[in-house]
Amino acid sequence: MQRFTGKAGLITAAASGMGRAGALRLASEGAKVAVIDRDGEAANAVVAEIEAAGGVAIAIVADLSDIDQAGAIASKAADAFGRLDFAWNHVGHPGPSKVEGMDPELFELALNLNLRSVIATTQDALPHLRKTTGVLLYTSSSGGLVGSRYSPAYSAMKHAVVGWTKAIALKIAAEGMRANVICPGPIDTPMFTAFGARPDQAPRTDAEIRSSTEAIVPMKRLGRAEEVAAAAAFLLSSDASFITGTALPVDGGFVAQ
Repeated sequence: MQRFTGKAGLITAAASGMGRAGALRLASEGAKVAVIDRDGEAANAVVAEIEAAGGVAIAIVADLSDIDQAGAIASKAADAFGRLDFAWNHVGHPGPSKVEGMDPELFELALNLNLRSVIATTQDALPHLRKTTGVLLYTSSSGGLVGSRYSPAYSAMKHAVVGWTKAIALKIAAEGMRANVICPGPIDTPMFTAFGARPDQAPRTDAEIRSSTEAIVPMKRLGRAEEVAAAAAFLLSSDASFITGTALPVDGGFVAQ
């Protein structure tokens, strides 16, 4: 299936995990993909994977905690490809786990990556997307739909991403443009491990984190990055042409409880 032939777009935090899976999936369906990440070596490796499979991709190295950089990547991608049909704001950061004694620098970093960069990239992307009647996609979290006792700051920011998406969807709907947000639950990626390894929480082994998490997911397993990529590809495609302002959980039933 080649739902994205002739289209081009960007994915942030695309050098690993769900972002990488999304880049590979969209490229396999014909999209030209700008792989955005602060890790240039890893981003180039994803580009090489795409090119080896016959696809088209470029790497754009950017530290999205720097809002000026976040606000320039869409224009860079549009300049490189001559158009921009989609922008998937996927970048995120687990942030502090504490409430009392919260590390203010860690909070600010998480706020920049989870929310401020999303707004800046959207501002940069919209003029380009208007030319193609393009699509916006965001990544929130199951913690953006229900509260997370393990990461209150992250949960608050990801709730904000859901609210932002719904508001943007209403703002651009009359132009024929769409915006949706995907809400992954526990997914087997490096980000999952990062949640359990934050310096301001009691240490747990990867095995302890995995087993305790699987126990509370109705499907009794972690999700796969490819499952999130499949959902993202659907929301970005014309198959979802009448879907906008939607927050789609990909979580094994977690928020249905």
